[in-house]
Amino acid sequence: VHLVESGGGLVQPGGSLRLSCAASGRTFGSVALGWFRQAPGKEREFVAAIGWDHGRTAYGVSMEGRFIISRDNDKNTAYLQMNNLKPEDTAVYYCAVDVLDRVLGVAAEYDYWGQGIQVTVSA
Repeated sequence: VHLVESGGGLVQPGGSLRLSCAASGRTFGSVALGWFRQAPGKEREFVAAIGWDHGRTAYGVSMEGRFIISRDNDKNTAYLQMNNLKPEDTAVYYCAVDVLDRVLGVAAEYDYWGQGIQVTVSA
């Protein structure tokens, strides 16, 4: 599975961004998709995950209510809508695939990873 993130960049505090994760190489509809992030000097942090059937989602504690994960299985693409962004959201964001479709918040349980994309929240 090959994953490519897009949509990152610089945004002011309170602003919004939508990240995309385009997948290829496997039946996209049968896997769970997750988003993680990593800031300099910090461990990789769970952001959100979604099951293949759209009905199961999970969010990291500081993201719930601000971030929304979604997916379009016809387009083999997952999305992360990020609203009311804060400086502490600054990080490299990664999408990942769990071939067992478990919707977990543990990075080690994911099988494939994108290269990551920078999100910077700053005035």
